[in-house]
Amino acid sequence: MKPEDRYHRFVRWSDEDQCYIGYCPDLYFGGTCHGEQEEATYAELCSIVRDEIAHRLAKGEVLPKPAVRATRDLDFAAA
Repeated sequence: MKPEDRYHRFVRWSDEDQCYIGYCPDLYFGGTCHGEQEEATYAELCSIVRDEIAHRLAKGEVLPKPAVRATRDLDFAAA
């Protein structure tokens, strides 16, 4: 399993911002990216997560343990 596969990523529509917002709560607090199309926003989010993990590993950092579970924490993480 690739390191980025351990982290939950999701995209949801924001009525307030009138766009899709991408989240990866185990790596970032709040929204990470945004866009007009759901699929494009998710693709951008995946790229950002891969780059962030590569950057942290290159610096010798230990990656955080994945803690967010889709059935429990997503509404809280996006609030």
